[in-house]
Formats: sequence, structure tokens, C-alpha cells
Amino acid sequence: MPIRDLKDQIGRLPVQPGVYLYSNGAGETIYVGRATVLRDRVRSYLGAYGSSPKTDALLDEIAALEVVVTDSVVEALALENNLIKQRVPRYNILLRDDKNYPYLQVTTTETFPRVLVARRVARDGNFYAGPFLPASFARKTMSLTHRLFGMRSCNEVITGKRGRPCLEYDIKRCIAPCVDTLCGEEEYGRAVARTRLFLEGRNDELLAELRTRMQNASDGLQYEQAAQFRDAIRTVEALRDRRQKMATARLGDRDAFGVKVGPEGAIVQVFQMRGGRVVERIELAAAGEDAPRDGEAEVVRAALQQFYADRAVPPQIHLPVALDREEDAALAGWLERRAGRRVRLHVPRRGDARGLLELAARNAGLAYEARYGEEAQAHGAALDELRAALGLPARPRRVECFDISTIQGAESVASMVVCEDGAMRRNEYRKYRIRNAAPARPDDFAAMEEVVLRRYRRLLEQGGPFPDLVIVDGGKGQLSAAYKAFEQLGLANLVAIGIAKREELLVTRDRPDPIALPRSSGALRLVQRIRDEAHRFAVTFHRRARAMRDLRSELDAVPGIGPARRRLLLERFGSAANVRRASRDELRAVVGARLAEALRAHFAA
Repeated sequence: MPIRDLKDQIGRLPVQPGVYLYSNGAGETIYVGRATVLRDRVRSYLGAYGSSPKTDALLDEIAALEVVVTDSVVEALALENNLIKQRVPRYNILLRDDKNYPYLQVTTTETFPRVLVARRVARDGNFYAGPFLPASFARKTMSLTHRLFGMRSCNEVITGKRGRPCLEYDIKRCIAPCVDTLCGEEEYGRAVARTRLFLEGRNDELLAELRTRMQNASDGLQYEQAAQFRDAIRTVEALRDRRQKMATARLGDRDAFGVKVGPEGAIVQVFQMRGGRVVERIELAAAGEDAPRDGEAEVVRAALQQFYADRAVPPQIHLPVALDREEDAALAGWLERRAGRRVRLHVPRRGDARGLLELAARNAGLAYEARYGEEAQAHGAALDELRAALGLPARPRRVECFDISTIQGAESVASMVVCEDGAMRRNEYRKYRIRNAAPARPDDFAAMEEVVLRRYRRLLEQGGPFPDLVIVDGGKGQLSAAYKAFEQLGLANLVAIGIAKREELLVTRDRPDPIALPRSSGALRLVQRIRDEAHRFAVTFHRRARAMRDLRSELDAVPGIGPARRRLLLERFGSAANVRRASRDELRAVVGARLAEALRAHFAA
């Protein structure tokens, strides 16, 4: 085993508490642990081979060892938690939050980073801030990074050689690193650094700067700009105050952890009780390479550390399994330091506390089945097949699909539906009336470009979430129209495909020939299901639009005639044709002299 090459170094380790870090041959940290006695804990790995597949894989990969001595076990636990968050080592459990609360991701792995809304913290080397409660604060904060620091929102590959910046530069929401004469890499790096300080909560200097800029704008009579700075100050202060409020919890509050561990991963359900009522349910999940193999105790330990790193700590925490005495004392000490008071970790055996714990456990079991059951695995297999067929870099978890519905250009409408992890998200569906449609010359391509442009311009303003794949109902023409809209918004790296109805072929931009998936293909059935749902939604909206058109009256075109006066005229004369034949005096008796003249002028035209 490679770890035996470190035997001499292990024998010289201090007999003190601290943190140990294992690295692989590439210098990457692959595991972070803590110990009451560093020498004894690390020496135990020399005889650990065969205890579990995860431990065996770790031991086979260890190439270097580093230790950090601390004054106490509690300090070691805090340091361990910070190092796991910063370095995201592969063999530590990383429990990802469910989709209740979003994070903000700064894509520091890119030369010109962006700020994106993320639902999960990933092991990708990027910077994450959050979670944000409520979710709307995440998008407000991201929008603030565009307005204050000029962070880009596009997904283009930045070379600095673009001919001119996009719309975001014109409306002062980006400093345009795509044009090197406007913004170089060094200047953009300073904007990224200020953004990170802001997201880390170091806002005192930022608030002072914003107040100064607001006052200067006001003194210069630039009141609209001053109002923008005022709104920015309020958002920053709200974020700061919210974080401060979350640092306290009333006595009598408690959290209960339910755990379900299986071959596919682990689910943790946390029920938060405040004031005697369950006020929140939060789900954490570990899957794939994060899936634990050493039982519930390992999951509970990781969940406690990661869950309370950014949340208030209640006086009581109910656990499904007991931790060993040393582990319990260290975690309790760390939590008490964070809470500023005593925190009790225990396994309830009876009463209401036991009932709450069993409720959390049942919900964890149901969530495990929903996430890793047969239906979820079938959806995952279809998405993986689609990824392979299209050559995508990752599984297309979020798919958006567009369809146009019209009859010879009349009442042209469009629909957009969303599928996430194989499930349709009906609350995120959108419908559009085509604004630039010409009845004499119906143009599906122009309609598709308009709708895609409107959809993703709005997403840019909101900060996402952007889809992993866009589907348009149609062939090369509709697909080209979608990409034309992407390019106008600086989103040329979004991936879109078309699906032709009759042949059911997948059309891509980069391949001259369409992709023909087998009729039995799960990926094809998934694409068809999404396309059919978009078509159903568009046709339903189109029928409603036609019905509304048929209910309209010619009187609606007369300025000043609204629903109430239209009803009076139809009740008095019986039809629009009779209104046309009515005399000036008859009309004046119903709607007055001014509108009577307007009606006469309209029918005379």
C-alpha cells in the first residue's frame, strides 16, 4: 500500500489534537480528517486495509500527508470543516442541499468568471456563497453583482476580440471583458475580487461606497441612478440583517435528523421545530462518489458539520444513532461555540421527540425512493443516453422546449415548457403572444427567434437558471432562429436541438445529418414527451386566444369605448351593425357628444 511509504513520517507525528490531510500523486487533497491524538489516528490507517471499499480506494491513492496542530479538538473540528469546504476532497462526504435554498456560484475556474445561481455545491473548484433564504435574495444579490461590479452574465468564451459589446454593456450591467479595449483581464479580476468580498459578507466598506455614490448622484441631479444605489443599499442591508438574525435561536427549539443510507447514496431529512411547530424541512443528499459506505454514523457526523456551518444551532438536536463519546463531545463543543450556549445531542427513545425523529426518518426513506428509485433511474438513464447521443459535456438535467402555434399567421402564440431530471415543472411553463407576427406573411422562424430572445433576455435579468439543453419544435430553420437569438444575447454557448415531427429526427447545428435514435430509445421517448407537452400547451393557449378574438367587437377599436360603454351600446342597439346605422342624437343619448362623434368618425372611415 502507498501509505506504508509514509510510516516513518507517521511515527514522528505529534501527540496532540489537529487535522490531517491526505493528498494524491497530483498534489490534490483527497481526504481531510481530525484527531484527538494525531499520531494514533493516522497510524490506525496502516492496518485499515479491507475495512471498506471506500477506505481501500483511499489507501491506494494516498501519496502525501500533511498535518495541522490545534489547541483543542473543538478547534480541530472547526478547521476540518473549513478545509473540507475549501478543498472539497473526494473521499469526504459532501452532502448537497435540496432545491429549497439556492447558492451563488462564482465560476473562478474560468478566466473571466461569472456569477450564477446554483442549487447544489459541487466539487468543481468554483467559489460558492449561501445558502440564500428566501431564494429571491439570491437573484437580487446576483443582479447586484452585475450593476455594482459589472460581472458578465453571458456564457461566451471570452477572447477580448469581439467587435462590439452586447446589450448588457449598453445598460451598464457589464464592463465588457469581451472587448479588450474596454476591459482587460486585470481590471476584470479586480471586479471579481470585489464580488467575492461582497458575497462573503464583508459589506461595511461596500455600504460606505454605495452611500457616497448615491449622494454624488443625487447632488448631480441624477435621481434615477441615485434610486438604483438606494435600492442596492437596501438589498445589502437586508442580506446583512438576515444573516445576523439567523445567528440566534429561541430556547425550546430543536432539529431532528432522519437518515436513509442505501447502495445508491444517502438522504438526510432535517425537520426544524421552532416554537413547538415544524416550520421547515430540508433535504441533504450524497450520491455517486460522495455516497457513504460506512453506515449512518458517518453520514450523521458529516451532516451535522455541513448543515450547521451556515445555519443557526438550536438548543437540542435529535439524532437517529448515537455517536461515540469522543465524537459527541467534540461536535457538541463546536456547536456550542457557534451557538454561544449549551447544545444537547441525543437519541430520543420515547415521547414526542421520538415521534418527530421517526417522522424525519420516514420522509428520508420516501425521498430516497423518489431520488434513487426505478423511475428516477430510468429518467437518469434516458438523460445519459441523450447526453451521449448529442456529445454534451454533462447530463442535461434541465431541458426547455419551445413550440409555435398559428393558423395562417392569425393569433400566433408560443409555449415554453421545462423538464428537470425527467419530470415536467408545470409551475415554470410560460406562454407568449407573438408581437411581430404579420397575418399576411406568417413566419415561424421569426416567431421562434422572437420568443427565444424574450425568454433568455428575461433569464439574463433574473440570473437564470439557464437550461442544459434547449429543444425547438422544427428543423434547421427554427434551430437557426434560436441560435440567432442566443448570439444577440451573448449566450452562443447554449446548446439547442430541433426535432422534426414526421421522421422524429434530432437536428443539431454542428452535424450536417440529423440524428436518428432507435424507436425504442429512452432518450427519444423523453424528447418526444417534452415536445408533445410543449405542443399541447401551445395549442391550448392558441384555442383560448382564438376564442377571445371571436368575442371581440368592432366597437373595441373605437378610442374611449371600453367594456362598460360597449355593453351599454349593444344593450341599447342590439348589434354593432345597428350602432353603425344609429343617428348622432341616438348615440349622444347613450355615450355623450364626444364619443358619439368618435363612433361616427370610426364608421365613416
